[in-house]
Amino acid sequence: MKPSFAIVGCGKVGTALGIFLTSAGYRAAGFTSKSLSSAKRVADIIQSDHFSDVPWEITRNADVVFITTPDGAITDTCNSIARNRGFANNAVVLHCSGALPSTTLSIAKKCGAFIGSMHPLQSFASADYDTNPFQGIIVSLEGEDYAVKMAKEIVTDLGGTSVSILTEAKTLYHASAVVASNYLVTLLDLAFRLIGAAGIAGRDAFDVLKPLIEGTLSNIEKAGIPEALTGPIVRGDVKTVEKHVEEIGLKTPELLPLYKTLGFYTIDIAKARGTISESSTQQLKRITAQKCKVPNLSRASGRTK
Repeated sequence: MKPSFAIVGCGKVGTALGIFLTSAGYRAAGFTSKSLSSAKRVADIIQSDHFSDVPWEITRNADVVFITTPDGAITDTCNSIARNRGFANNAVVLHCSGALPSTTLSIAKKCGAFIGSMHPLQSFASADYDTNPFQGIIVSLEGEDYAVKMAKEIVTDLGGTSVSILTEAKTLYHASAVVASNYLVTLLDLAFRLIGAAGIAGRDAFDVLKPLIEGTLSNIEKAGIPEALTGPIVRGDVKTVEKHVEEIGLKTPELLPLYKTLGFYTIDIAKARGTISESSTQQLKRITAQKCKVPNLSRASGRTK
């Protein structure tokens, strides 16, 4: 028999967990949220009579408790439940934050519970629950051994794949996810704005660059980071990089600091590939490390909508 579960915080992630854990054969101990109507909405979807706006009334009956509140409320929520003896002995308590370590749930251990975190590397922007958002994704786990073992089984039953990370490095893990997702948007914004200055309409920028983007991702997947690198830096083409810096400085100076920073750190990747000489390395570092005044952001313009 599958364990019973409780959801504390019935937003998008909590709702998705409730629906698809139930579909996977887990028994719903109940749902609780700051808004009683939110808890009732999820309970109604899976046809459960167990919902409340008092979390410990629900959680003390669960084998696994998911705290899926906003990050800023996780600690206070866990503390309130623990103070009211709301965790069963040997229960597993998990949160789904990418930024916070499992240790933020430490007070639950005083009730005899085991703590961990289970972070889906997936965007839950949509409230469409017709498709399982956990199917085929990576879910990162950390925490006490028993909690991680339970979480691995849950991830497998949800159709995902789990990876374990170090509790003490959770912040770096989250920073990596931010770079891969959020800062990729910033990087593409830079590319779109530069190609826009070259005369390509903003509405066409993605279609023009998409084959290059997809090809680069494919090369990274097949060959790894250094081997996927192409372009002037990996060729040691100092004159081309100098021309880029000159033209960007003249025509879109607000973009120059980011271009230079990216170029500077690309040099080390090129060195790892072994394609550039020490002389080219030093010249490229000199060009990309030149100090440039950070522009007044209120004056920056031309961002692709």
